[in-house]
Amino acid sequence: MSGTQDDLYDDHILDHFESPYHKGHLPQPTCSHSDRNPICGDQITVELLVDEHDVVKEAFFDGKGCAISQASASILCEAIEGKTLQELRDFQAQNMLDLLKVRLTASRQKCGLLGFKVLKTMLYTLDEQREPASSG
Repeated sequence: MSGTQDDLYDDHILDHFESPYHKGHLPQPTCSHSDRNPICGDQITVELLVDEHDVVKEAFFDGKGCAISQASASILCEAIEGKTLQELRDFQAQNMLDLLKVRLTASRQKCGLLGFKVLKTMLYTLDEQREPASSG
């Protein structure tokens, strides 16, 4: 493996891949969403338990795919617990990449950002559901 390839699978990524944080399912999630990367087939589902103050009490993920996609979902779930939905709305792709602590090639960024994409889509859907229907 070249130095660049070694960097992709550093201890931080491998730790989360081999011993993921909150991999599995919540008994009664407040919201959940799934997506996949059609190019490589990686799949991620993220489930959140959100309290009445819009604070994420628990975040779980499930899925299959490469070490980077699975580790990034684990890292994401660990990072977002205790955050408000507004803080998650403000969370940007670069913040997610920074949490990974490894430099990813452009093609590997899709793997590293899959969980982030799932989270953002879930928030968008949740916001749409909460908005009162506009009267014409």
